[in-house]
Formats: sequence, structure tokens, C-alpha cells
Amino acid sequence: MRAIDTNVLVRLLVRDDPRQIAKSEKFVKGGAWVSHLVLAETLWVLEAVYDRSETQIAEAVERLLSHDDLVLQDESVVAASLRHFRTNARVGFSDCLIVEIARKAGHRPVGTFDKNLARLPDAQAL
Repeated sequence: MRAIDTNVLVRLLVRDDPRQIAKSEKFVKGGAWVSHLVLAETLWVLEAVYDRSETQIAEAVERLLSHDDLVLQDESVVAASLRHFRTNARVGFSDCLIVEIARKAGHRPVGTFDKNLARLPDAQAL
């Protein structure tokens, strides 16, 4: 299966360049894989560059989870991260993803100086 980079995923979500959208859609047709890193970078771009709200970020992740042609790395981890993100307003999606990746790998707790992140199950304030 093919894999895609952050800029391709951003085009698919933001839809701001018709030429790049067409190329992106053609490339992912039939299946393309999205790594955790590409997902995290994409969500950072949506927030920092395109000024998307937390609600819009959550909706974007939800769309990706149900996309016909995209396969997210460890979809169950991404879905669990989305649940944490939606219920913990002060914790960023990437932080939720860090905790869920560590949890799935059996590496708990995640030590952090981030007081908001430390509120998540399997995270610990240092």
C-alpha cells in the first residue's frame, strides 16, 4: 500500500488548491496509509497555519477514520486518542496520541511536566 506525506493529507482536508487536490485524490485512490507522524504534523498545520478550532480538528480526525481510501496507522489508537481529545479540552491531540501509543505498547505511565496531559489515564506528572 502507498503512504502519503503531510502536505498530501493537508490538501485532502483543506481543499485549497484544485490542482494538488486532484493529484492527491488520484494518488490515494484505492488505498493509502497515514502514519502517526503524518497525522500529528497535519493536525498541527491545521491548527497553526489554518487556524482550525479543537472541534474542527476532532472532525478532521473523524473524517480520516472513516475515509474510504485512507488507512490510519493503528486506527484503534487514533480513535482512542480522539475520545481523550474530545473530553479533555486542554490536552492537544498529539499529546493524546502519545499516551495512547505508549499504552498500546505497554509503556506506562507517560511521564510529563504538562499538568493538563498528566490528567489523562496512563500519564503521570513529574
